[in-house]
Amino acid sequence: MNRISRFLIRPVAMAAVGVSLLLGATSCATSHVGVTSDFDHSVNFRAYKTWAWYPQQRPDTQDGPARGYESFLDKRMRTAVETEMTRKGLTQVESNPDVYVAYSAKVEDKQRINSSPYSPFGYGYYGYGYGYGRGMNTVSQYKEGTVIIDFVDAKRKELAWRGMGEAQVENQTISEPEVYRIVGSVLGSYPPTDSRNGQAAR
Repeated sequence: MNRISRFLIRPVAMAAVGVSLLLGATSCATSHVGVTSDFDHSVNFRAYKTWAWYPQQRPDTQDGPARGYESFLDKRMRTAVETEMTRKGLTQVESNPDVYVAYSAKVEDKQRINSSPYSPFGYGYYGYGYGYGRGMNTVSQYKEGTVIIDFVDAKRKELAWRGMGEAQVENQTISEPEVYRIVGSVLGSYPPTDSRNGQAAR
């Protein structure tokens, strides 16, 4: 292999490495759930033992025609939340709960700017070209699913805790595995801890 061939192949190989890293980052983004939460620091969350669905919970989270019946997303959300609440030792009741639970879920179209350290066109030879190692930005389209779960103190009728999870999803609705993954991640941050005293206290 002559010197010119080796010189030309190197940038192309480095570009392939950059693309591989980019694809790896995209794959990780697909499996990652970004979770944030906030809470009332005056609440003793350990005192919550029973829960029920918030009475004014909308029957259809997708703004579709459903009125009086649940959409597929509603069913998935309710099943996932009920499963996670049971795992946390909270008992679902029909009346007089310690806390009400409400949720919302949606899917939005998003854009991501991807930076690659090497461009297949970023090389030069014989004094021409753009200079070896020049970066390249690309824009990719994806769908983001957002789930918000609220805990409302039943006695005070006030928001006690809110958790939100965001993740890349495949379709315009959130599939059953994706719902379980996001809901599990959101409720994984419950109960909260208060850095001032180890746990929130009322």
